[in-house]
Amino acid sequence: MIKQIVILMLVLLLSACANNFDDLNRFIDNEKSKPAKPIDPLPEIRPMEVFEYNAQASRDPFSNDLEESDEEPTEEQLVAFENGEGPDLTRRKEFLESFPLDSLLMVGTYQQENDFWGLVTDPDGTIHRVAVGHFVGHNHGEIVAIAENEIVINEWINDGLGAWRERKAAMALKEE
Repeated sequence: MIKQIVILMLVLLLSACANNFDDLNRFIDNEKSKPAKPIDPLPEIRPMEVFEYNAQASRDPFSNDLEESDEEPTEEQLVAFENGEGPDLTRRKEFLESFPLDSLLMVGTYQQENDFWGLVTDPDGTIHRVAVGHFVGHNHGEIVAIAENEIVINEWINDGLGAWRERKAAMALKEE
């Protein structure tokens, strides 16, 4: 009895696998009989206008001479620092000095006892606690004041000739 039921089931399953592709073949024939759409012509390629930069004596517009380099400070720079005219090039760098100042965001402040702290987030999203005297940014930026809505920073910019310029910068509180 079980043997007959199994045979009957196999016959039914095999009958369901009939090769009736008439409607599919009709569709394919119908699509093949339609004319092909024309291909759009390629756009005209115009040659690029060549510009030759002939101002080799001028400052290179593609280099930022004001960015900090990995080179050791020169004797002139060390003498300028000793005279009080630049950043301390011998001090150890702080973590937030590895990011450009414009990539750091002030996200808040808090006061603990009499100390006022700023909260700054780096490009990775990590929040750091900073205080007056901490350093941030590539340009030897020292935090000089922290208010509820901004952090004031003094930066030292190298003019490329061994001299330093002091510049004020600020980080405003990020609005949600």
